[in-house]
Amino acid sequence: MTAVSSVDARTGEVVATVAAESTAEETAAACALAAAAFPGLEAMGRHGRAALLRAMAGALEAARPEVVRVADRESALGDQRLQGELTRTCFQLRFFAEVLHEGSYVEAVIDHAGPTPMGPRPDLRRMLVPLGPVGVFGASNFPLAFSVPGGDTASALAAGCPVVVKAHPSHPATSQLCFDLLASAVRETGAPEGTAGIVHGGPAGLGLVTDPAIRAVGFTGSLRGGRALFDAANARPDPIPFYAEMGSLNPLVVTPAAARERAAGIAEGYAASFTLGAGQFCTKPGLAFVPAGSPLREELARLVAGRDAAVLLNAGIGEAFSQVVATLRDRLEVVAAGPDPLSPVLFAVQVPALEGPLLEECFGPAAILVEYESEEELLGALASLPAGLTATVHAGEDETALPARLVTVLREKAGRLVWNGYPTGVAVGHAMHHGGPYPATTSALHTSVGASAIRRFLRPVTWQDAPQAILPLELRDEPPGIPRRVDGTLLTP
Repeated sequence: MTAVSSVDARTGEVVATVAAESTAEETAAACALAAAAFPGLEAMGRHGRAALLRAMAGALEAARPEVVRVADRESALGDQRLQGELTRTCFQLRFFAEVLHEGSYVEAVIDHAGPTPMGPRPDLRRMLVPLGPVGVFGASNFPLAFSVPGGDTASALAAGCPVVVKAHPSHPATSQLCFDLLASAVRETGAPEGTAGIVHGGPAGLGLVTDPAIRAVGFTGSLRGGRALFDAANARPDPIPFYAEMGSLNPLVVTPAAARERAAGIAEGYAASFTLGAGQFCTKPGLAFVPAGSPLREELARLVAGRDAAVLLNAGIGEAFSQVVATLRDRLEVVAAGPDPLSPVLFAVQVPALEGPLLEECFGPAAILVEYESEEELLGALASLPAGLTATVHAGEDETALPARLVTVLREKAGRLVWNGYPTGVAVGHAMHHGGPYPATTSALHTSVGASAIRRFLRPVTWQDAPQAILPLELRDEPPGIPRRVDGTLLTP
């Protein structure tokens, strides 16, 4: 058996053996246990599952010092960042508990029997129901918020779907610790055994995607890894939804008016954004479109040159970053860079040369200034970009014409449009959309953050002329205390 080791991200030393890689039989057993848990988890109802999510948040909070300590050792992200990430992780769990209590996510609709212009209509009642067991892949760059106890897990469990998580090899000890805490909450609330499961190792990931018990998958990671697993999900005899978030370039545009009005402030915000978390955010604004000759260039050069080298999440990410930077150095002008190979680095290019490897995400503290000469050149370059998660516009105080043209182009390229801000940091709320057209994700229709993330793990079912005793509580005549659309009218409790 291959050992799964915990590595200190700062020293590169192996500090513990966490587990052995899951065998095919162990992966299948975890999936089978999740399938067996599915009816019982759904039967807990909305309020029972809300109690489960709250218990999970409480277990994580109670172990906060140990969770942060282990996560910092494996990621080198630092105490402050990880304290905030754990707070976000617990908030996500409690947020979905509130989503369950409120209940509108089931989209309950009732059309009573009666006459219509097309003839008599039967009694029709429709709502969303859980898909079944879900596979979740932890992300390297968020060992808590997008990993074992992260948003995919929270939204799937809220939907009523048991979860089997593929632990990320960058933080296996953190993953196992968090899983053990979630499992304690499962026992505490009386949820079925198998509500939460975990597997380790690369082969287990493929086994998870192809196991017949798994009905959907949530993934956060690289384009190459996500695409390979997406293809495997679609090659099954029964293809399943594979919701992959795979990163993006996230263009940021500074109009000439904005550059004239507040170059120093934009430069400060941009430098902080693309180096945040050592540039290891899927929302990092990797391309900044600025007017040629703008003082932004000099301001950014000063800010970037003074930043310290980063400790990246693991040796593989560090090596890949160094290779990409070496390639870019051969093609581009270096505006600013520190002395260390892992120091933040800022490149510059003119719009006509924006092609090839310049249009691929660089995971790490690097960014490219794209200098444009005219509005038409800018709009043409934006239209040629691959789609992404976000697009940002910095406009002048009273500017309207160019920003309107920019939004027309950028709306087709991203799932979130940011105005006079920076895309790093994704708030958890009802209005958030964290997704975008391919290749940012495999489904532009869905989000992995916010209340609507639950929609990925639900499917619609209509009951026709069903007796009251057969109907789910949300569709019975007695008001269930949730918003419903009845005979075309939206009713709220």
